Amino acid sequence: MSSERKQKAAHIRHLLETEGPLIGPKVSSKNRDRYAAAERFEAWDGTRDEARAIKEAAIADLPELIEQLRESVEANGGTVYVADDAADANRYVTELCEEQGAETLVKSKSMTTEELELNDALEAADVDTYETDLGEFVIQLADESPSHIVGPALHKSREEIADLLNATFEPDEPLETAEEMTRFARDYLGERIREADVGVTGANFVFAESGSMALVTNEGNARKCAVTPDTHVAVTGIEKILPSVDEFGPFVDLISKAATGQDISRYVSLFTPPTASPTLDFESDEPIDFGDPTAETDDPDGDRAFHLVLVDNGRTEMREDDQLRETLYCIRCGACSNSCANFQAVGGHGFGGETYSGGIATGWEAGVHGMESAGEFNDLCTGCSRCVDACPVKIDIPWINTVVRDRLNRDADPDTFDHLVDGLSPDEEPSGLALDKRLFGNFERLAKLGSATAPVSNWLADAGPVRAGMERFLGVDRRRDLPRFRRETLVDWFDDRGPRVSSDDADREAVLYPDAYTNYVLVDRGKAAVRALEALDVRVHVPRVRSSGRAPLSQGMISTAEDHAHHVYAGLAEHIDARRDVVVVEPSALAMFEREYERLLAPKSAERLADASYEVMEYVYGMLENGGSPDALATPPEAVAYHSHCQGRTLDLEPYTVAVLEACGATVRTSDVECCGMAGSFGYKEAYYELSMDVGEELADQFADEPVVAASGTSCQEQLDALLGGEVPHAVELIAP
Repeated sequence: MSSERKQKAAHIRHLLETEGPLIGPKVSSKNRDRYAAAERFEAWDGTRDEARAIKEAAIADLPELIEQLRESVEANGGTVYVADDAADANRYVTELCEEQGAETLVKSKSMTTEELELNDALEAADVDTYETDLGEFVIQLADESPSHIVGPALHKSREEIADLLNATFEPDEPLETAEEMTRFARDYLGERIREADVGVTGANFVFAESGSMALVTNEGNARKCAVTPDTHVAVTGIEKILPSVDEFGPFVDLISKAATGQDISRYVSLFTPPTASPTLDFESDEPIDFGDPTAETDDPDGDRAFHLVLVDNGRTEMREDDQLRETLYCIRCGACSNSCANFQAVGGHGFGGETYSGGIATGWEAGVHGMESAGEFNDLCTGCSRCVDACPVKIDIPWINTVVRDRLNRDADPDTFDHLVDGLSPDEEPSGLALDKRLFGNFERLAKLGSATAPVSNWLADAGPVRAGMERFLGVDRRRDLPRFRRETLVDWFDDRGPRVSSDDADREAVLYPDAYTNYVLVDRGKAAVRALEALDVRVHVPRVRSSGRAPLSQGMISTAEDHAHHVYAGLAEHIDARRDVVVVEPSALAMFEREYERLLAPKSAERLADASYEVMEYVYGMLENGGSPDALATPPEAVAYHSHCQGRTLDLEPYTVAVLEACGATVRTSDVECCGMAGSFGYKEAYYELSMDVGEELADQFADEPVVAASGTSCQEQLDALLGGEVPHAVELIAP
């Protein structure tokens, strides 16, 4: 085991035992609440499209919007400073504090100031700084980093927080309950806000037309930091600018639903700084004078100062990068973290970089801190795609992670023997690619060799010295069972057997796509798919076509995946021309056809293949809906527990399988976990084996007492086999005659 893999595995194991048990239930709850909030909001999908379009246009027009915002803020009496990087932003804020003789400063929660490490700069400038968001306050006292971009202290228990507050402040009566701690923090921080010379906030959105800004919080502290001290400094990324408040509507509808499952946050503050509300005189009994309500700004008397620090720090380069630009559409809701099975298990201290955590963090870290920071955790994204549905602005987060992985691969230094591997490996990748990535990325070639030499290949793979060598040199964990290659492939079987429905008798003709696992390993599910389709009078073809490219894509081998995509389309185009449907057993292969091929093929080719393709149970459902009889199929067991593949969930395929099984007489119980944890090669890797099994435990617990368990994806079947101790079939095997 390499030292690096050993250290990574140990770090993950530590988080699984310490922070994961605290974070997992909390973010899982938020994830369920998001589902419920979206269900209540009928316009959820349409609003996401609208928000996406607004962000696309705003980022495209960003230089013009920055200048328009500068003019608006200055017309209101404020100052705009565009900081090139973290040092530039920190210098501006600390010099401003020095000019004003500021001794104390209060802050509201801001990931951008975390990115800048502003607190460290203020401390070095002898400015006493107080975080006023409850979670950030706890993290500041503990001298730790946030574990979640919305809930920074989710990794700490109530008891740990109580111990921290009691040790720090030594109250007369020890604090124990959440209510006691919240009341204490509110009173303590309220005093700090009243005394502060400067208030620093972030900004969820800034509007170029008016210079107004929006703060969306649940504690109300941000507004207090903005309006109580004489000087307000808002520090925000340049990507937060929208043209006008007219574009705010979709975001206020989405952000709290996506973040916490609330229909709307408790505080949505819209104001045009400098504000006159107040400076407060807490000793006075006189009513607060808010000035002239008809004035264009909130501070018609002009006695307050406002500075807007717009932070670039790599964002302009991200905007010019066709692959990373989407990251700038992020509204920092954390939904990608909450929906991610790996994040649920280890939290942001494992699945995160210098500042940002969760799925979108790879894009942020690569853009603002560099590729090295992104590379620290990029492998924890398994590409399950559950974050795609969760993201309120429809960012293709898995693709961003894949692109960064590809760039990390290409930046790697080749070692002495790479030229030998390059000559032997059938991929399109450069020297320097890690051996384990090259192994898993070329699974199709490995499976072809394993099948041609089976059963010897299977015996050898089980041999102790072989497994030890694979673990040491390739990072394949010896505790994980390896695939058992079949000597007779699905394609060979079908070639010998031939179709059983003639052209004259067929209601439809279909190509059963032989993905690598169905062709070389899980051949029985392919045979079952053929029998089920033929029972419904479908004339089936099983051509020799290359694997979809999912395996190389999962390793960040985009060029190799693109090569696969072109071969697959070339192999299927003649069937599509002949108006044959493409039926796919493996959901991850269908996801390639319907999602990733948009980026790998010419648009027309990708569209033709996607339009012609169906998951096998989706196809059976369609045949039944169009006159096919369930009586032609086998009767499944009376009760079936079914787990849908994560890619299948994103493609909304689960209802078809449930409907078919029920039509055939089964009662179906489905799982509600986002991912089984196996995720292709992820669960094979020594560094991640324990995380993979930990993620899968929740699924195993749900189905532990079920007599019959079925799953739709290869990874799910393998993981459930390992966790439940038996063979878990594909759902089509339950209905195939």
